[in-house]
This record gives sequence, C-alpha cells and structure tokens, in this order.
Amino acid sequence: MLEFKYDTQLLIEGENLDEDEISAYITQHLKGDCLLAVGDEELIKIHFHTNEPWKVLEYCATLGEIFDIVIEDMDRQSRGLKG
Repeated sequence: MLEFKYDTQLLIEGENLDEDEISAYITQHLKGDCLLAVGDEELIKIHFHTNEPWKVLEYCATLGEIFDIVIEDMDRQSRGLKG
C-alpha cells in the first residue's frame, strides 16, 4: 500500500515564478513526497505524490495558468489496472 496514492503533474505558466518558493510552499503546506518543481520565471513543471491532488491544483492556479494536468492513481497502476 502506498502512503501517497496520486502522482500529480502539471505545468504552470505565469510571470515571476520562483521554483524555490513554490517548492517551499508545497513542502510546508501539502502532504506528499517526491516533489519536483523545475523551470524558469515563466513556466514551471510540478511533479508531486499526494493523497489530495486538488490542493496542489488549487495552489498552483493562484500562481498562473495551469495546464497539461495529469493525475494518476499509482495504487491502481501497481495492481496492473489503468491508473
């Protein structure tokens, strides 16, 4: 059984984005692991394992436009089912 079930990935397009600030906020305020926040001031890719992907989406939407959103159920995938 996985501690954090959903692999959450998305892109944020905006202005003056700071990957370090985004990483710090997610780490401090959202439960999960395997966080990656990479990019530049205009485009950041987020990858995060969590049980509450909607909270990641809510936060990221405050930073800019979010798109290419993928949320996969890793528990289903581990059982050979479509995630």
